[in-house]
Amino acid sequence: LIRAKDISTKKLFYNADENTQLQQISNVLQDDKFKEMQRRLKEKAMPIGITAVLHGVPGTGKTESVYQLAKKSGRNIFKVDISETKSMWFGESQKLVKKIFTEYEEMKRSEELCPILLFNEADAIIGKRKSAGSSNVADTENAIQNIILEEMENFDGILFATTNLVENMDAAFERRFLFKVKFEQPSLENSAKIWKEKLPILSSKESRTLAEKFQFSGGEMENIARKCAMQEIMQGDILNFTDIEGLCKNEKWSGEEKRKIGF
Repeated sequence: LIRAKDISTKKLFYNADENTQLQQISNVLQDDKFKEMQRRLKEKAMPIGITAVLHGVPGTGKTESVYQLAKKSGRNIFKVDISETKSMWFGESQKLVKKIFTEYEEMKRSEELCPILLFNEADAIIGKRKSAGSSNVADTENAIQNIILEEMENFDGILFATTNLVENMDAAFERRFLFKVKFEQPSLENSAKIWKEKLPILSSKESRTLAEKFQFSGGEMENIARKCAMQEIMQGDILNFTDIEGLCKNEKWSGEEKRKIGF
């Protein structure tokens, strides 16, 4: 359980399409609008749950966006790390997944505001289903997916899932997610803003230079900022632009540093 009051406010920068969809979700999560929306959908015999999948490259702020939406709306998060639902005992995983939804329903009844159910890094459970009978593992994974699909069909709460591999998502899940928000690498302008936000010592020109030279996600830029803080503590001196640039060159496995031009 992650309580909304314990989440630190964080400034995030979104590309245009991301911002439009997340703003729409944020508006729906305001309690008066949420209750009114559910009332109207129920009158029309439509599913009343809010379900969203945030997908895209790692480090672009998918999970953090859920935290900030929760913070803004005052909703607590029931967070599930998928790896913890796996079990070496055949049949146990299905019980654990069923239990997740049961416990969420119990929590929902006890909370003043409807909480958020978050499936973090959900690649393993929303991927394409395996051929039946190909292996015990495949059958177990298919059974887990069937349970989640069934639960989502009648879901009346708020569910978010994050994934890096939406291309591998099973078609049955695609229909059940009301919102599908694709997270891209930050634009050049947003990259410069993130650099300035993470490292205020940078000038606007220096932030722009790093944005042009390194095609980093927000998470990678935060790694650099953390390394800068660590070195400043150990060395007792504030790093200069050349030092920061040197840290950037070692961030990518491939050593890639030049931002691609164009669209």
